[in-house]
Amino acid sequence: MNDVVAYAGRDDRPPTFAHKLEYLALRAFIGALTPLGVRGAASVAGAIAQWGYWPLGIRRGVVTRQVAAAFPELNAGAVRRVARAAYDNLGRVAVEASIVSRRGTAGVLELFAPSPNWEIVERAHAKGNGVVLVAGHLGNWELSGAYVAARGVPCFPIARGMSNPLSEAYFRRTRERLGMHVMHDKEAVRRVPRVLRGGGAVGFLSDQATVGLASTVVPFFGRPAKTPRGAAVFALRNEIPVVLIQAIRQLDGRYVFYAKEIAVTRSDDRERDVDDLIVRFSEALERLVRQYPGQYFWQHRRWKHQPSDTPAHLREP
Repeated sequence: MNDVVAYAGRDDRPPTFAHKLEYLALRAFIGALTPLGVRGAASVAGAIAQWGYWPLGIRRGVVTRQVAAAFPELNAGAVRRVARAAYDNLGRVAVEASIVSRRGTAGVLELFAPSPNWEIVERAHAKGNGVVLVAGHLGNWELSGAYVAARGVPCFPIARGMSNPLSEAYFRRTRERLGMHVMHDKEAVRRVPRVLRGGGAVGFLSDQATVGLASTVVPFFGRPAKTPRGAAVFALRNEIPVVLIQAIRQLDGRYVFYAKEIAVTRSDDRERDVDDLIVRFSEALERLVRQYPGQYFWQHRRWKHQPSDTPAHLREP
């Protein structure tokens, strides 16, 4: 989906020398880890990513401040443990999809433990009107959409572009090998209704707001957080069921596919209906993050874009 996330290539941008170096480093890193298998590579990548916490300190302040703000009951040692786990998880996410894609959908299914929540997606899809899938940056958000595709439901993640066109094209190929059909966000208004009418599942990563993206402000861990509106708008406009999906890593390294249908209510006030749906999504995601705080992408400044009248005690930590 940046965004269950996939990236669409834009071939009109010639790569710079820096882009080429970055891409070669990416391919070399993935290539070096591939012989270890998915789990071995993920373990090594997670350990390397923890260097970002210490000694490199890459966004360490952002991560620790946000974890402490979200979980004020944690002491300093517990905050550090959650922060380290978040770096480990990010390293795993960075390599798992690329490596497992070499085995296609069969490789994806092997990564998952039995997942009874899958029936929720099946029931929503059986209604025949398409499904809006929403996810947050929790667990392995790359594999959540891949699992949907591997189970036979056509999955169309909506993508935001990357600055490096070579890496962007690589990740697009990766996700297509996993069975997903990538849509660029600029195509969404035109293509999403058609995909839904055809019974497809459209994937949105809905916990990061960027400049220029239609959003609304809803609480997340009690603080105002700017949240994309797209998933809710399409669902209400087309009377489509909405399902929160996440791939949650277990202690044995496998994933469990989590799904929860988000209630869609309608009134004579469409704007309020959109906001209510986003609130319910954000609340459901928060409950999951509370269960698995070390698997959330705390490196992103979740409360960066807040209203100017936000009280001081609720501002970005």
